[in-house]
Amino acid sequence: MSDAIVVLVTVPDGKKAASIARTLVEERLAACGNIIPGLRSIYRWEGKICDDPEVLLILKSRAERFEALRARIVELHPYQVPEVLRLDVADGHVPYLKWIAESMGGAESA
Repeated sequence: MSDAIVVLVTVPDGKKAASIARTLVEERLAACGNIIPGLRSIYRWEGKICDDPEVLLILKSRAERFEALRARIVELHPYQVPEVLRLDVADGHVPYLKWIAESMGGAESA
């Protein structure tokens, strides 16, 4: 079992996603952020069905940093209720898991 995590965050556009990702990587709360454009989100908000374009920000981090990462995402995010979903990584390519830990200034996690 690894202590690596993947965090999913929907964001209104690529510029905001890049800004959030850059800040989190600079602050060593995330090792990496991938921005996937072209999402279409259909959801219920304040009693209405909404249909909006978004981008998906996928962050790689460590379990021990999740609470700080979550709090910082909420601070930086423009939405009233941002999506912040943590997915624990059960296993992975050991050199990549080590890279995540080293990029964040921590001990090897694999």
